[in-house]
Amino acid sequence: MKWTFDWLQDYLKTSASAQDVADTLTRTGLEVEDLIIPTAPVAARIIKCDAMPDSDHLHILQVDDGADAPRQVVCGASNARVGLISALARPGCVIQGHEIKAGKLRGVMSNGMMCSGAELGVNDDNSGIMELPADTVIGAPVMDMPTVFDAGITPNRPDYLAVRGVARDLAAAGIGEYIAPHDETLELKQTSRNVIIKTDKCPVYQFCEISNITVRQSDKKIATRLAAIGINPKNAPIDATNYICYDMAQPMHCFDADAVHGNIIVRMAENGEKFTDLFGHEHELTENDMVITDNDGILALAGVIGGARGATTDATKNVILESAYFNPVSVRKSAKRIGTSTDASYRYERGIDPTITGIALARAARIIMDACGGEITGVGIAGKIPDCAHEIKYSPNLFLAKTGIDMPAETQREIFEQLGFKVSVSGNTWKITPRAARVDITIPENLVAELLRIYGYDKLAAASTHTPTAAAVHNDFYLNTKSELAARGLYEAKSFGFGNSRVEKLLSDKPSVTVANPIIADMDTVRNSLLGNLLQFIANNEKRGYADLAMFELGTVFDGDTPNAQHTQICIVRTGANGPRHWSGRNRAYDIYDVKADLIALMHGQRFTVSTENAPQWAHPFRYGAIYQGKKKIAEFGE
Repeated sequence: MKWTFDWLQDYLKTSASAQDVADTLTRTGLEVEDLIIPTAPVAARIIKCDAMPDSDHLHILQVDDGADAPRQVVCGASNARVGLISALARPGCVIQGHEIKAGKLRGVMSNGMMCSGAELGVNDDNSGIMELPADTVIGAPVMDMPTVFDAGITPNRPDYLAVRGVARDLAAAGIGEYIAPHDETLELKQTSRNVIIKTDKCPVYQFCEISNITVRQSDKKIATRLAAIGINPKNAPIDATNYICYDMAQPMHCFDADAVHGNIIVRMAENGEKFTDLFGHEHELTENDMVITDNDGILALAGVIGGARGATTDATKNVILESAYFNPVSVRKSAKRIGTSTDASYRYERGIDPTITGIALARAARIIMDACGGEITGVGIAGKIPDCAHEIKYSPNLFLAKTGIDMPAETQREIFEQLGFKVSVSGNTWKITPRAARVDITIPENLVAELLRIYGYDKLAAASTHTPTAAAVHNDFYLNTKSELAARGLYEAKSFGFGNSRVEKLLSDKPSVTVANPIIADMDTVRNSLLGNLLQFIANNEKRGYADLAMFELGTVFDGDTPNAQHTQICIVRTGANGPRHWSGRNRAYDIYDVKADLIALMHGQRFTVSTENAPQWAHPFRYGAIYQGKKKIAEFGE
């Protein structure tokens, strides 16, 4: 995540230096990986201009940039001439995200680059290098180059993907005062088209039609900020959506309204449906991809990338702005499958604030109309903005109990409010509602971590971490069991404690315990059997050419959602040949009797009976058995 210092100061009133800001962010959990204080291009006079041999357009220039000696630069501009004062980017300057370096062009050393207005983002003139007034001071900077922060964002902090989110954290850390933005929304306005949502993966979709615009370049401030963080400014409508993406962490898209026919439809793609993105790359979609369409077909892959049809150009007269919330898992899967990661997908995957779609829409519309004119001719919404507010019960005493630091309750409340959390106090019981963007705050301990992060980890007193423990009495039994199975030629496997609900329904009649927020969409339960994951291990190995396998796992399975509803289970799977290939050809495949022998070995001579009745759905009805001790079934085996 990149942003400029002056951009941050739109939301943070501070007298601190850029370095102090970077140090504070790193201390409070946002690691600033690089602080770029760029070298600005300077005014330089051309004192010699020779044509390069064997070239019909390149010149070898000697320029005076205020240094002790002239500087040699190779330039291809047609307006390069002796006496012209232009902009020189010395080695080390960063222009449009690229660092200028000294190097050879056609064997001639070039110690910099003469720049056009378009390359510097000051205008759209790329016909030649800049022509500065004759009284310009040689060696003086020709423009202000903003200081750029480059920070590494952890997956649990999507609020840091917005400049205003960074500013709010800094204000809470005491390095400045947060400047609350004056956010507005647009009033609904009837239009000839509607939005139809046909999937639950899009809770809300808002749009705005702006008519009779004249596409122009963006405001200098916006263009300079985008260029500084490596985004090439294109035109005001496109730049507005890019700017809001970084400013508010709300991905947006801008369609050419004249290329959108009929209603806008949000739906899942059909298997094999084709889509051409705005870079001209064609993708074959599946039923798991969410798309934005009109009457003529696909306009965009939702949350990932726009399409070639409907893209905004310099000739566009009418636009449709999209501001929506798309399911993070759906966006991540689509982006990964087509091999495309965009600023939009990066934010959707991590979970953006679903409540700001309308605010972002109004802000982007204002930026476009300020630069391009036009008027709003339609505003619509489909779906409903999710209500993701949740209260957390908290006691100020918890901070002392968890950290050993006696922080006054009033200080705790002040930090929470500076972070944008709502605090309702009733005696020693507080109800705290985090901002919608703080998807990582769910339990009281998260609130303690927030206080400590802002207050300072250095305030923690040194203490021993020694905790006396007693060895679990069953460790020897488990170890002996594993050793015995290993001696029988079985390899131990270790799988996640999660399972796939679809697979578990095929293998067991027991109800599954669903995980509220699975770390992986395909592992949405806590496992009620070891068989599903072990079969997945077998399948993965077979795909890689390992067909002869004997594996076991000893682990915990869950029978319910209470702490006591769990027990330890052993699962054994054998597949393929029972040994390496032999010249005699006497190898045989594993069968039901091999796993039966494994179980009998584990019984250590105990009495048991075997029943072949009531085979479960995963087993062949005539190649199945269950082992009983009395009326209790303690094991089952089958093919």
